[in-house]
Amino acid sequence: MYVQQLEPVADSLGLSALIATLPLLTVLVLLGVVRMKAHHAGLIGLGVAALVAWAAYGMPLGQTASGAAQGALFGLFPILWIVVNALWVYRMTVRTRHFDILRRSFGRLSDDPRIQALVVAFCFGALLEALAGFGAPVAISAVMLVALGFDPVKAAVVALVANTAPVAFGAMGTPVVTLAQVTGLPLDTVASVVGRQTPLLALVVPLLLVFLVDGRRGLRETWVPALVCGFAFAAAQFAASNYVSAQLADIGAALAGAGALMAVPSARKPATEPVRVAVLTGVRSEDLDQDDPRPEILRAYAPYALIVAIFSVAQIPPVKDFLAKATQTFDWPFLNVAGPDGDPVGGNVFSLPLVATGGTLVLLAGVGTAAVIGVHARVAVKEWLATVHELRFAILTVTSVLALAYVMNLSGQAATIGHFVAAAGAGLAFLSPVLGWFGVAVSGSDTSANALFGALQVTAAQQSGLSPELLAAANSSGGVLGKMISPQNLTIACAAVGLAGKEGDLLRKVLPWSLGLLLVMCLIVVGQSTVVLGWMLP
Repeated sequence: MYVQQLEPVADSLGLSALIATLPLLTVLVLLGVVRMKAHHAGLIGLGVAALVAWAAYGMPLGQTASGAAQGALFGLFPILWIVVNALWVYRMTVRTRHFDILRRSFGRLSDDPRIQALVVAFCFGALLEALAGFGAPVAISAVMLVALGFDPVKAAVVALVANTAPVAFGAMGTPVVTLAQVTGLPLDTVASVVGRQTPLLALVVPLLLVFLVDGRRGLRETWVPALVCGFAFAAAQFAASNYVSAQLADIGAALAGAGALMAVPSARKPATEPVRVAVLTGVRSEDLDQDDPRPEILRAYAPYALIVAIFSVAQIPPVKDFLAKATQTFDWPFLNVAGPDGDPVGGNVFSLPLVATGGTLVLLAGVGTAAVIGVHARVAVKEWLATVHELRFAILTVTSVLALAYVMNLSGQAATIGHFVAAAGAGLAFLSPVLGWFGVAVSGSDTSANALFGALQVTAAQQSGLSPELLAAANSSGGVLGKMISPQNLTIACAAVGLAGKEGDLLRKVLPWSLGLLLVMCLIVVGQSTVVLGWMLP
């Protein structure tokens, strides 16, 4: 058995934490400064993580390799399983030109690219996050924006920044459910506190999106629909998470935001030609004048309607229980790790949800899509294989980054960093969201960050005299802002819009917004830990 150490370097928590951050810092520097391709940076980062685990933490090489293999498998299934199948659905609609019909339909709803960004990336992306998560919202939203004529880089940036406010309640509330499980706190309590933090992001993000699309002019001309959309989203997310169900928070928020946006008269006004020319690169106004038969319009919407319907049915308790029976759970070979307290860690056991996972449900939607839009089975298989080939470097990146995350977690590197932050004392309220942000930046998942640091946040809160519910929620709320800089999500965004190898360029564009919004969340949590905003807590 390998027992994790918290202070392996000179018996110093600070020095150990500094060494433990080297793998992630390596990846971020190689991406953002050296501009190395992501799959190369991920593999080098994995090598650094393995070296730190072996040389500094004393983890046997065999167990290090086994942990990395488990992380790589998790990257393949369920994460890449979702992304591959989501992009496969998109490729089939492009082949049959139904995506062009969908694009024209969105264009007629509003030909203003700033409003389109709110509809597609913020509202529709939130609905996809509610149902699937794990990269699918970024991938699908980004390709839809490109199809509407957005510059690929701008489409990727908008999709990444938009994928923040819904993340804590994504995948039918999986992050907050996981947080409640690992902390032992009631789900209703945890969800209600998160529901009093992330809605504040929803007020800001739509304004930020119209600024990203069209600068100050976009903010000046479309701040009213952006604010209305954000307010409706925030109100619905708050109400659902506090008084209805955490699992339904994002579905209600996405629908409320879209409905409110379309109710604003200025959102339906045509954009001026200078705006379109400045923002878009590929859509011609005359293209929107083409009439599409109503049956074909319905077929164009069918793939996404099928995704929503299948995911919704899969959440019905009897159906969910039936699908869960196919989950395979087994002891992971050549891995026997105990935490600093001597108790075995959860990573020793691996669960393989063969059916009850987003990727399989999207695959079912894809089969239905092929039937509805008229794609022959042989052609559908060919498109699926072409999708895998197109994503080959993204697959290598995501598996290497997840292998890195698992090595950091299993060796104890992540725990060292967590305990170092938790020892901040009076500054813990400010640093608590930072810990969640770091966890998501490494793993690409708010669920994983909550599983990793949730219990630690509660312990640190109890020792500091702060509210355990507040810091547990802060872990999740801060974590959502690390998603846009996670190497795996950068790779997914780049792969979706045809910018493979440009992850470093994308990182430099989104990092300032990630840090800026993180600072806002840190200040919110500090305020909620005092009388200034303490009245906001339940």
